[in-house]
Amino acid sequence: MADLVQIRRPGVPSSGTPPADPTHASAPEKGTVYVETYGCQMNEAESALVRGQLRRAGYRLVRDPAEADVVLLNTCAVRERAEERVFGRTTQLLAHRRHRPDQVIGILGCMAEHLRASIRTRAPHVGLVVGPDGYRRIGEMVDAARDGRPVVDVTLDRREDYAGLDESEGITGPRANVTIQRGCDKFCTFCVVPFTRGRERSVPPREVLRRVRGMVEAGAREIVLLGQTVNSYRHEDATFADLLRAVARVDGVARVRFTSPYPVDFDDALIEVMATEPAVCPQVHLPLQSGSDTVLDRMGRGYDLATFVHLVERLRAAIPGICLSTDLMVGFCGETEDDHRATLAAMEAIRFDTAFCFAYSDRGITRASKRLSDDVPPEVKRRRLAEVIELQDGHTRASLSRRVGDEVEVLVEGTARRGDRLLGRCRHFWNVLLPLGSAQPGSIVRARVEGSTGRALLAHPMEGPSSHPANAAP
Repeated sequence: MADLVQIRRPGVPSSGTPPADPTHASAPEKGTVYVETYGCQMNEAESALVRGQLRRAGYRLVRDPAEADVVLLNTCAVRERAEERVFGRTTQLLAHRRHRPDQVIGILGCMAEHLRASIRTRAPHVGLVVGPDGYRRIGEMVDAARDGRPVVDVTLDRREDYAGLDESEGITGPRANVTIQRGCDKFCTFCVVPFTRGRERSVPPREVLRRVRGMVEAGAREIVLLGQTVNSYRHEDATFADLLRAVARVDGVARVRFTSPYPVDFDDALIEVMATEPAVCPQVHLPLQSGSDTVLDRMGRGYDLATFVHLVERLRAAIPGICLSTDLMVGFCGETEDDHRATLAAMEAIRFDTAFCFAYSDRGITRASKRLSDDVPPEVKRRRLAEVIELQDGHTRASLSRRVGDEVEVLVEGTARRGDRLLGRCRHFWNVLLPLGSAQPGSIVRARVEGSTGRALLAHPMEGPSSHPANAAP
C-alpha cells in the first residue's frame, strides 16, 4: 500500500511528563467529528480523551454521523462478535457518502491493534486505523486522512499514559471514568488485552488526582477508577490502596468505584480502605471466569476456586452487604460437562448479584489460540451459556427482591430510556427508577425501595427533591 501514511509518535519521557501540548487552545474550526464507542468503560474514557483532543485541534463534535466530516469508531477486540459489529457498522456508514462523498471513516482502539494487517483489506473504505496508544496526535492523523492519505498508527508505547491530557470532554452526567492504569501483564491464556494494549503501566498519583479534580469541576460526583487489572496499580511506592484513599478524599467526590480488579492482587490494605472510606462504594466487580480449577489453571488465572471463595468471604466480612458482580466464561478450550457443572455449583455457592456471561471465542493471537484447541462445539457453548444466564438471572432477581423496603442513597443521572421515570444508581450500583420530577439530575437523594423490575429497583424519595445539590461536597 504505497499510499499509506505510517504515523510515528514522539516518545513520552519516562518521567511521565508529556511533550508540550496545547490542551487549552482551540484552533479555528476545521470540520465536524462523530465518535461512536464499543466495549468497556476504558473505551468510553478514551473516547472522551479523543473528543477533547479533536476539539482542541479545531474540530466540532456532532451527535449524528450524517452531519460528520469524520466518523470514528472506538472499538473492542475482546470478542469476535464485537469486531464483526464494527465491520458491519462501517458498511452502514457508507450511506452517508451520498451526501458527504469525502467523509472519513476511522477505526480506533483494540480492534485496530488486533486486526492491523487486515482492516483496510477487508474494509478499504476505512481511511484511519489508530491503536489505543495513538491518541495524543489524533488531530494530526485526522487531518492527514482528510487530505486523502490513509493513516495507520498501531505502535504500542510502554511509556504512554496520556499524562497532561483530559478525559473530561463530553461529561453529561454525574459519573466520570478516570483511567489510572493501561495495559496488562497477566497474560491469561484466553485474553487479547496484553497484545492489543501492551504491557502494564500506571499513571502517576499526582496526575490521577489532577484528572479527578478536573472531573469534579466538570460536574462529576462519582469517580470510577479504571484499569485492566486496576488493583495491580503501583507507581513507585504508591499502591492502589493508597491511591483509592486519596481519591476518596478529594473535595467534591461523593462516590468512588473501581474496575476491574484482579482477584490475586486484593490485599488486606485495599479491603481496609474499602471498608473505612465513606466515599468508596460497597460494590466490586470480581471476575471468576470459571468454577473449575482445571479450567482456571488452563486459563492461567493464578488462583483456584477455594482462593477465590476465601476472598469473597473476606470482602463480605469486612463490608457487609457488598454487591458482587463477576465475569463467567463458558466453552473454554477443553471444558467438560463436569467443568461446566463446577461453574454452576460455584455460582450457587457464591451467589453473585450480577454477572457478565459469555462464550469463549478464539482471538487468533492469544496463548490459547497458539497452544490449545477450541474444541467445545458451538451448540454446546450456546447451551451452557443459556444455563449460566438462567441461573444468574434467578440470583439477580433474588438480590433485587431482598432490597425491597431498604433505604438507599440514589445518585440521579437523568431520565430513563422509556422517558417515564428518572434513572439513578444506588451505592451498590443497582439501577434505581424514581418518579419523574422527584429529583434533579446530579442530586443525591434518600429513597425507599418499593419493588423491582427484575433488572432495577423501583423507589420513591423520602425527602425533598435533592438532599445534596449537584456538585456540592459530600
